[in-house]
Amino acid sequence: MAGKLYVVGTPIGNLGDITLRALETLKQTMHLAAEDTRHTRQLLTHFAIHERALHALDANAGPRKVEELITLLEGGNDVALVTDAGMPSVSDPGAALVRAAHGRGILVCPIPGPSAVTAAVGASGLVDGAFVFLGFLPRRGRKRKDALLRIEKSEDPVLIFESPQRLSATLNELAERMPTRACTLCREISKLYEEITPSTLLALSQRQTEWRGEITLVIAATDPREEAEVDLAPLEARIMGRLAEGATVKTLVSELSDEAALPRRELYALVQRLREQSTSG
Repeated sequence: MAGKLYVVGTPIGNLGDITLRALETLKQTMHLAAEDTRHTRQLLTHFAIHERALHALDANAGPRKVEELITLLEGGNDVALVTDAGMPSVSDPGAALVRAAHGRGILVCPIPGPSAVTAAVGASGLVDGAFVFLGFLPRRGRKRKDALLRIEKSEDPVLIFESPQRLSATLNELAERMPTRACTLCREISKLYEEITPSTLLALSQRQTEWRGEITLVIAATDPREEAEVDLAPLEARIMGRLAEGATVKTLVSELSDEAALPRRELYALVQRLREQSTSG
């Protein structure tokens, strides 16, 4: 009979946040799949849990490592999946093992625990129902631009993770698109220097500080009034100038799609309309 795969939530900061059920599971399970075995060993030592087999399962773990753990499970061994903080598979390694377990008919048992996602949602004051969780944004290129546009246009609040090294750049990019948008910065949740700061994207981007720690940012949903206040005059003037120079609609859409605060289809419609106006005039 196959063992069970326990997906165990661990503290995101304060060790006192661990649940009684998580402790019971870790005490009864001899095999642990851990994002960082050193970090997990410190957690186990703190709670006097010893002599456990720790199996590294970080972001670079390949199919062979997953198959080794599946073999353990199919051999009748229970395995507890943990990450350095929070629930496994939430912007953390582990999803591949969970998928493999499901695919082989192995029982997966979640052991709910602390999560920066729900903690930030609860502390933000910006979420009344649905919200969008994007994890860490792509670092560059088209995927990043698409993610920023998605945040700008989202009709639901958006929650993202960000590293302290990249936070300033991300805030600047967001503030350029939606300076007055409300947001709540949640830093070092449940840790000694916890900070919960309601603000706007522009105000946060102008804050002179060296960001540190784990950061979760909750961004309010788009406001229809905010959409109505977008000033298209500078963009229209630029388009008219390029049309006068002989630029085609396709060329202009390609040139402006990365910087215009409009979806590509709306930009195309605007360029087409201005071209028709210039031609009829």
